[in-house]
Amino acid sequence: MATGPRGELTNLLVEWSRGSQPALDRLLPHVYDELRTLARSYLRRERPGHTVQTGTLVHEAFVRLIEGQRIPWEGRAHFFGIAARLMRQILVDHARARDAAKRGAGEVAEPIASALSVAVQAMDVGVVALDRALDELAAIDPDQARVVELRFFGGLTVEETAEVMSISTGTVKREWSMARAWLRRAVAGETGS
Repeated sequence: MATGPRGELTNLLVEWSRGSQPALDRLLPHVYDELRTLARSYLRRERPGHTVQTGTLVHEAFVRLIEGQRIPWEGRAHFFGIAARLMRQILVDHARARDAAKRGAGEVAEPIASALSVAVQAMDVGVVALDRALDELAAIDPDQARVVELRFFGGLTVEETAEVMSISTGTVKREWSMARAWLRRAVAGETGS
């Protein structure tokens, strides 16, 4: 069995995936702070005054994690990659509901500051537009879309992304670079820039 904080987290994840409730109970304190950091990074990209709060996003993601089907966890990186995907889905669902409520009111879609750094740095990009662009990328190149999810939304390092995807770090770097370029063009086309 692995030792140390990361090894302990992996052991708890494996025990939880086997159905251990005590492992789940011990898991939350180990991951809560990192989930809050991940949620804060998402919410920093949202418009000011966003109605979803950090704690709410963390709790909703965690509830979806524990209510979903049993996942054979591969480790810390896999867990945070899935958590990031869930947070993205929660925010997209919230944005779609908000946009549907104001449809026809003549308002412009609310901006989200993109964290694809160089890729869409100077643009105001709606979370739904970014989600749509990622879905299009996934249809063209699922691996590139997965790298974006893990790196951008999951906050994983190149090494952690390589581990989750079982590919080399060089491949992750290439896929990340190509995905950012593709998304930059796709989002620029959608925003009319």
